[in-house]
Amino acid sequence: MYIKKILITIALLGLVVAAYLAYFVYGAMFSPNTAFNNDKAYIYVKSTDTYNDVRKQLEPLLLDIDKFDALAEQKKYTTHIKSGRFAISKGMNNKDIITSIRSKNLPIKLSFNNQETLEKLAGRISSQIEADSISLLKAMTNSAFLKKNNFTEATRLGMYIPNSYEVFWNTSAEKFRDRMLTEYNKFWNASRLAKSKKIGLTQDKVMALASIVYEESKQSKEQPKIAGVYMNRIRLAMPLQADPTLKFAAYKLPKYKNAVIKRVLNIHKDIVSPYNTYKNAGLPPGLIAMPDISAIDAVLNYEKHKYIYFAADAKRFGYHKFAKTLSQHNVNAREYHRYLSSQGINK
Repeated sequence: MYIKKILITIALLGLVVAAYLAYFVYGAMFSPNTAFNNDKAYIYVKSTDTYNDVRKQLEPLLLDIDKFDALAEQKKYTTHIKSGRFAISKGMNNKDIITSIRSKNLPIKLSFNNQETLEKLAGRISSQIEADSISLLKAMTNSAFLKKNNFTEATRLGMYIPNSYEVFWNTSAEKFRDRMLTEYNKFWNASRLAKSKKIGLTQDKVMALASIVYEESKQSKEQPKIAGVYMNRIRLAMPLQADPTLKFAAYKLPKYKNAVIKRVLNIHKDIVSPYNTYKNAGLPPGLIAMPDISAIDAVLNYEKHKYIYFAADAKRFGYHKFAKTLSQHNVNAREYHRYLSSQGINK
């Protein structure tokens, strides 16, 4: 009888322990464990992060970090961290949270435009993905990569077509660069390549001219007409005389470091540089800025007309007046120069 009571007691204690363990397991695995009010919260796990780094991000988001720790240990997440951008939905339990941050790396929308140099582009990209600007710039300027893919120091900026792209936040510098090469090759489809051949310009020369067109005008409707002016000058073997190339050449000189040139003067026309299109015939050796897609397509689909001059329109900011003769151009140019002088813009 006494032994029977002991056995019953042990059995009851076992049930209590089992119930407690079941409660703990249920709580650790299936009870909601989020402490935020938004629909979702995001964590960003670096490639070098440890579990403690992830835990620091999770702790303010969870009701009970200890229960999460216990399940993370059981499921071996603590020693098998995955890098990336992950979402935690309001009301998620620990099991679902671990599943999400282990296997549901979410892409981001990465975008860039108007970057004048690879240095600035690297800075722009590093603010959106894990890779830092130094590693990005190193990958972008890798000489073996550039040589293999027929880019030079002068043309390498043209590989980056400004747009929005879906990438993973933990994309490495090399993978980002390689992805941009893939996008570049997609951009230069059969149609664009045929147009490039038809107008007698290589891809690099199209990009160089597009960068000038873009610097001349941000008005997409006017860009084909400006491109047409330059194509007429090329056809007539005239110097391009593109003021933006003079600014680009000037900014390369110590004298103009941190300067802002608002008015191109005769002194700028004497700068010795392959980018001085007043002194050198034809297109410069590379891009002077990152053109947007509208400027690239403006060159490929340039407007056919007889204009060979244009000057900024003093009455319509951002637009230009076009001329077929030098005498008419001089009238337009003097009008704009009077406007600059009236605004106190002398350099």
